[in-house]
Amino acid sequence: MKLDDVKKLQQKKYREELGHFLVEGEHLVLELQKAAEKIPELKKSELYITEAYADWPSEFRKNVITEKQMSQVSDTKTPQGILAIVPFLPAASAAQNTERAIYLHEVQDPGNLGTIVRTLAWFGNFRLLLSPNSVDPYNPKVVRSSMGAIFHLPMELDVSIAEIGKRFNKIACLHMHGDKVSEVSFKDYDCYLFGNEARGLPDDLLKDICFHSFNIPGCGAIDSLNLASAVNMCAYELVR
Repeated sequence: MKLDDVKKLQQKKYREELGHFLVEGEHLVLELQKAAEKIPELKKSELYITEAYADWPSEFRKNVITEKQMSQVSDTKTPQGILAIVPFLPAASAAQNTERAIYLHEVQDPGNLGTIVRTLAWFGNFRLLLSPNSVDPYNPKVVRSSMGAIFHLPMELDVSIAEIGKRFNKIACLHMHGDKVSEVSFKDYDCYLFGNEARGLPDDLLKDICFHSFNIPGCGAIDSLNLASAVNMCAYELVR
């Protein structure tokens, strides 16, 4: 891939056009290399490195560039000197019986999504479903926040709420009013719905879905939790 095209991968429209995304920094490249041992498509990744990383052990094709060129293609203010262009991950395989689905409706913050991906991959046996109009999971900030977990979590994109209603028999929804997530029954569901950071879940889209509401009780001093924090606490409740 031409260096000018690598720089374009910071923008969603070019990621979709070129079918690749950026992975930057030692840790993320190491996670990519580990993932490539299990996901053959990732072996087509290419490294772009400065001279300082010329001896970096990898089976990927290496392209040595100057530090100035690295600063031009990097998404960070102080690039480490190593990044990879990575083909989009293959479609998630069929869901396993042991998996629980986490559905995010129009999540917008890249940091939130990356943190959620990292948490779900840490616990394992989760599948992440993203609605249309959600932040791009290949956004460089999402990838960095995930700390490489994006390679280890099955994800499905552009899944509508209507599809959720048809696909899952038992659906739970995080809402301000409902049973406590600490209740034993919280673990009895197939899919868990979480809303947009500012607007929550739209009532008009939920009217045709049968679901049960749960909440995370607090002291009442503020009216909401950070989305990533809410998902993280619920994921812990489901596995503890």
